[in-house]
Amino acid sequence: MTSYAFLSSEWISAARDLRVEYADQMPNSPVETRINVVVTDIPHRDDGSLEGHIDTSQGQTLIEEGHVDDPELTVTVDYDTAKAAFVTRDQQAVMEAFLTGKILVEGDASKLLALQGGTQEINPTVVELYQKLDALTAKDA
Repeated sequence: MTSYAFLSSEWISAARDLRVEYADQMPNSPVETRINVVVTDIPHRDDGSLEGHIDTSQGQTLIEEGHVDDPELTVTVDYDTAKAAFVTRDQQAVMEAFLTGKILVEGDASKLLALQGGTQEINPTVVELYQKLDALTAKDA
């Protein structure tokens, strides 16, 4: 499998393809919300940042570029923390980033916590999808 720098145009395209491939197998989100996300300090982007959103208002979790109107919260996070949250699923790194102020949350933070799923059973299809995301992500970028 070809690998790409996290959040590069090629990586985003490959991640979209995975989302389409797994669309009918993914469980519904544990919470309905619309979250804008700003990722900073991206080493391979000219302006160093990317705006995106997470939208679960239609049941499944949609992660896409660009901001939505009227989000319930906005999260600003650095590149390494975003990679830990969205690719490697390193919850310890994410918690450390939150506690050290690397994750800024504006709005209803309870929605972000609920989105984490808490005690929800781990779905093997979700695990498989994240393993594929990890595999398509270049390790040195």
